[in-house]
Amino acid sequence: MHLLNTLCRIPAPSGNEAALSQFLQNYINQHKGTWRVQPEVVVGEEFQDCIILIFGKPRTAVFAHIDSIGFTVRYGRELVRIGGPVAEDGYQLVGQDRHGAISCTLSIEEETGALSYEFTREIERGTELTFQCDFRETETSVQSCYLDNRLGVWNALRLAETLADGIIVFSCWEEHGGGSVAYLANYIYARFGVRQALISDITWVTEGVQPGKGVVISLRDSLIPRRSYVNRIREIARKAGIAHQLEVEGSGGSDAKELQHGAQPWDWCFVGAPEDNVHTPHEIVDKRDIESMLALYQVLMREL
Repeated sequence: MHLLNTLCRIPAPSGNEAALSQFLQNYINQHKGTWRVQPEVVVGEEFQDCIILIFGKPRTAVFAHIDSIGFTVRYGRELVRIGGPVAEDGYQLVGQDRHGAISCTLSIEEETGALSYEFTREIERGTELTFQCDFRETETSVQSCYLDNRLGVWNALRLAETLADGIIVFSCWEEHGGGSVAYLANYIYARFGVRQALISDITWVTEGVQPGKGVVISLRDSLIPRRSYVNRIREIARKAGIAHQLEVEGSGGSDAKELQHGAQPWDWCFVGAPEDNVHTPHEIVDKRDIESMLALYQVLMREL
């Protein structure tokens, strides 16, 4: 879990993913020599802060978004949400502006619910603030801010170690409306004809999805994937004997929304571990679900 701990501590709110993108590029360059197949690494200004890894003869692409929720300093001490973070009075926030490091406290106005910060000085407007990381590991679980989606990124990096054929995509902006997957998907489809996708992201613990019962295969959220593709994934998971759960939701979304709304005929399925305390500094995931998530991705990328 050392790698996951490190990933959770690198701030990358939507729109400011550069630091995590650079870390990932360095990590990939340092470790790819030990992987089963040496991938082509596609980066550059035309891809902004996104990264594409191409292995062998790809048939399926894995999308993992690297950005997180957070807050933007507005005017005075006012804060504006990035994505949908849960806000509670007293949450510790961190950041950096040209005057130095920031460690401040989230404050909520009781009557209006307006968000602000408490700090020894005024923070420059436009500065992003993220949850202070308190990474906690036990024998059975990991708990931290930003397991959504640093755990999905961790899963993709571990998948890369043994992947023979496939594409891994590290995307941006997912938590605040998307914007990168459309051009990434277009590039992949135009160059390789690949149109199958898996979404390496983290979902919710609900009344129908419980921690420790296995990785989640989502049948739908606010969008509905093509059932024949999802059924193939379910059958592969069943035959492999990998613990998994089925999810049915009427809200929520992921990088899949840009695939489904795009001009190419992409099939997609959200496959990810469930977490509790979603979008708080205390997101928690059962290690059994992490293990089954990686195991299922390894099988799916061979069989799809």
